[in-house]
Amino acid sequence: MRVKYTKDHEWVKLEGNNALVGITAFAAEQLGDIVFLDVNTVGEILEKDDVFGTIEAVKTVSDMLLPLSGEIIEFNEALEANPELINSDPMGEGWIIKINVSEPAEFETLLTEEQYKEIIG
Repeated sequence: MRVKYTKDHEWVKLEGNNALVGITAFAAEQLGDIVFLDVNTVGEILEKDDVFGTIEAVKTVSDMLLPLSGEIIEFNEALEANPELINSDPMGEGWIIKINVSEPAEFETLLTEEQYKEIIG
């Protein structure tokens, strides 16, 4: 399983043609306590950088952008009852969506862990 990052503070774990997507620990820390997610795009085919949902913290609401083109095949239902999983385990139990990737080559355009760490300092 390979992991890459976006400049919008999302991570992507690619396994075959499917990818898990979530936000990084840095993003979760910046947002603060996450209280709600709105993802109503399951079953839709979206392009890279399209908005697939919103994430709501105590002080702000942010759009979440799709890091790779594809069909959103699953939303992490555990987040409906426990959105704080994103704060406690952003790259594990706090994953947000699973996508069936339509353009696997896009994965190579994402940031490596080293490149992402340079962005966040």
